[in-house]
Amino acid sequence: MKEKQKRIHFIGGGQMAEAMIRAILANRVVTANQITVSDVVAERNSYLNKTFGVVASEKQEEAIKQADIIVIGVRPQDDLDTVGNLIKKGSQPDATVVSIVAGVTIEKLEKIIAKDIAIIRVIPNTLTDTGFGYSGAALNALATKHQVDDFLNGFGKVLYVEENLIDIFTGFGVAGPNYIYYFIESFADAGVLAGLSREQAWMLTLENMQGAVEMLKQTNKHPRALLDINNSAGGVGITALHELNNSDFAAGLQRSVLAAVRRTTALGADK
Repeated sequence: MKEKQKRIHFIGGGQMAEAMIRAILANRVVTANQITVSDVVAERNSYLNKTFGVVASEKQEEAIKQADIIVIGVRPQDDLDTVGNLIKKGSQPDATVVSIVAGVTIEKLEKIIAKDIAIIRVIPNTLTDTGFGYSGAALNALATKHQVDDFLNGFGKVLYVEENLIDIFTGFGVAGPNYIYYFIESFADAGVLAGLSREQAWMLTLENMQGAVEMLKQTNKHPRALLDINNSAGGVGITALHELNNSDFAAGLQRSVLAAVRRTTALGADK
């Protein structure tokens, strides 16, 4: 993307757009002069301009006209018809539209913009500043991975999926850090409950989490295989595992994911 000097325009300068901008600049996917942003709030435009050096203004017709990638980052309840008309009237014929609007399908986007333009529906990950996390992306008939791959990989990784899997991806993948944060908090609290200081419990929790993930990657073993290695007969590990098996931990986590998927679907049905 860098050698082609693609221009990226963000319609909407909210928190997710800001996170994406921060990451693609940090990862040198593009430079600040290749990014334009337009938010309805003047103060927000001023902030983005001062913070990142991008051109940010409420007026965006010229930016849309010059953009190779147009990112729709408004809220689902905002006036998408007006946004669609701006793109329809002003964009280049070979521009690529990337929508991060929750719950709005490619079919609806094609109705408000055009069927003869490349549209990619993206559910961004929430770990943009870390380089980890998968964004989910679904393509319409005119879109290709090549058009946005560098851009999407600039704020993490990307998994291209059929659109009917987007809700599952959202409830499981994008909401995934929430489950991990909750586990980490609970595990650290257990250490404090057992008698460690908060600092000690926190340090051990993070180290164990990072080390366990690395062990799974290095060994390519199923978690159950590593559990068997750690659980000697009548030992500490198997005793702790017995208590977890008696709890609702696994089923509760699985119900949480299914509830998140159902909620994602319900929000989309309201659009």
